Amino acid sequence: MQGSARAGCRLVGSGVVPPGEIALAALLAIIPALDEEETVAQVVRAVLDHLDADVLVVDDGSRDDTVGCAVRAGAVVLSHPFNLGVGAALRTGFRYAQDHSYAVAVQIDGDGQHEVADAKRLVEAVTDGGADLAVGSRFGAGYDVSRLRRTSMRLLSRRVSRYLGVTITDTTSGFRAFSAAAVDRFATAYPTAYLSDTVEALLLARDLGFTVTEVGVQMHARQGGAPSSNSLRSLYHFLRLWLVLGLHRFRRPLLRAELAT
Repeated sequence: MQGSARAGCRLVGSGVVPPGEIALAALLAIIPALDEEETVAQVVRAVLDHLDADVLVVDDGSRDDTVGCAVRAGAVVLSHPFNLGVGAALRTGFRYAQDHSYAVAVQIDGDGQHEVADAKRLVEAVTDGGADLAVGSRFGAGYDVSRLRRTSMRLLSRRVSRYLGVTITDTTSGFRAFSAAAVDRFATAYPTAYLSDTVEALLLARDLGFTVTEVGVQMHARQGGAPSSNSLRSLYHFLRLWLVLGLHRFRRPLLRAELAT
């Protein structure tokens, strides 16, 4: 899958920096998107308005006009030939950031859920606070979720926070900023399975010796489009994730050996 994600990308639109050259901005906003034509242009414009950043939309096999909307809004677009998942889309974004020497990358959803203005706080946690991975937590601002989901997220928080040695209340948040060191590692080692792209990535960050912190942010309900996962699929991946957490201590030596090669 790693090779497919990279080889299958095609450049769309203008403004792409040739690989190996340093980008004009120090910050890259990575927006994974799947069938987000209703919202992606608004998100791209919000990033350009609020952040001194270049914008990369990674189209993960959309069948609508996500690509056209993103390009017309001012983003560079990389497209997967078919759906590979958010984790693979982020790997593509990290490789682009690595190739173009960005100092910081920030992940923002393409569905309008993330308050783009708060991305500055995540970036500052990396540039000024010394974090390698800054996670945006929705719960400090009173974000409402169902009782079942809240309970499952609390269980995940306790398990992951204990492993990290730092409290992370929103382990499944996809609103995050990454240092250049984290980008370099995650460009080849980022988890690609659903939910693993958030939770397992935190475990991997700790294994790699990265500093992880959490920042309170505001999030909204999805502003358009449809979720990529239904309730049954989410339950399956949640159970799979607990298996991953249980086996991580056994997989950790293999991961370190893989990263050392």
